[in-house]
Amino acid sequence: MGETRRHSPLARDAMAYVLAGGRGSRLMELTAKRAKPAVYFGGKARIIDFALTNAINSGIRRLGVATQYKAHSLIRHLQRGWNFLRPERNESFDILPASQRVSEDQWYAGTADAVYQNLDIIDSYGPEHMVILAGDHIYKMDYELMLQQHVDSGADVTVGCLEVPRKEASGFGVMHIDDKDRILSFIEKPKDPPGMPDKPDMSLASMGIYVFKTSFLFDQLRRDAAEKGSERDFGKNIIPYIVKHGKAVAHRFTQSCVRSENEGQAYWRDVGTVDAYWEANIDLTDVVPALDLYDRNWPIWTYSELVPPAKFVHDEDGRRGKAVSSMVSGGCIISGAGVKNSLLFTGVRVNSYSRLEQAVVLPHVNIARSARLRRVVIDRGVEIPEGLVVGDDPVLDAKRFRRTESGICLITQPMIDRLA
Repeated sequence: MGETRRHSPLARDAMAYVLAGGRGSRLMELTAKRAKPAVYFGGKARIIDFALTNAINSGIRRLGVATQYKAHSLIRHLQRGWNFLRPERNESFDILPASQRVSEDQWYAGTADAVYQNLDIIDSYGPEHMVILAGDHIYKMDYELMLQQHVDSGADVTVGCLEVPRKEASGFGVMHIDDKDRILSFIEKPKDPPGMPDKPDMSLASMGIYVFKTSFLFDQLRRDAAEKGSERDFGKNIIPYIVKHGKAVAHRFTQSCVRSENEGQAYWRDVGTVDAYWEANIDLTDVVPALDLYDRNWPIWTYSELVPPAKFVHDEDGRRGKAVSSMVSGGCIISGAGVKNSLLFTGVRVNSYSRLEQAVVLPHVNIARSARLRRVVIDRGVEIPEGLVVGDDPVLDAKRFRRTESGICLITQPMIDRLA
């Protein structure tokens, strides 16, 4: 990816449409105030920034984001961080909350309905192709390559797919394909997932990424909207119908994933549980992490607050400001405290004699003196009281905080308030 890339007109004539209404209930209190795509990730970004960044870096200049559940912080983030697209350059960025445009029902009924209700807005831009994206996964992918495959194969729909071990594929929508990657059947969460013709021990699982010719997609959405009993969902209704009555082709993520020299494997994560979220963030502190956020050829775009650099102060025995194997964002002050294998978002303050280990600390948290926190996720703006210890006593931790089976503690301000 080192050279300046020239894009064919496919990406320029496409629109990326991100489905960002997800509730994300398995993230527990992290999504009490915000939708899953708005959850913080990687020190500076939010989860949705990865899908939007992929679109921009792929050459797509028309973006739409459908929002629904607790959308305020997501919309605010999009307005602040993604307002650089200009209509006079044939670029566009639309935030599309459910707004009773088609019916008197307030909410989008399903993923397909979230597109159907905005057909007139999409049509006003006249995109040749639509790239439908989930807004809640972490990965780097060049959608231009998927668009090229879609056109070359003559498919009605191209479905982005991950290769996963057959034993682990039961939680996904799985593609049964032939030797030319045509989808023969689409099975939602099968007990016995079908293997791939060339890799029988692996299955192809849907990434929730779809490419359509726009006119064909419009026809399918109108057909589905008129069908009684439909759940108005891509995975449950639209895709299975096209598999049966048209030509659906699988696109393997390994063909278009973006990797720097430091990334060995194709990286894709659903950070939909507290454990998975903690692990993916902590993994970034590895010497050579599986996800390279430092790749200047594929920068992750986000809203960046104007803050001063991180600062480390005090140099006495037992009171030395230091961080080892950690990521520390701008605006942080490590004041006579020790931080190890941790990820600190913007504006975190860790006061004297405190110790953090394997901690994911969201923006503007203040950790008072002499706290010892291990294997934790701390929500935005939490005030950690002096001397709090988390990570030593599993029984006590489970009484006070949200503790997962693997021992990760999620800490929010209401939980802290109940300690008083």
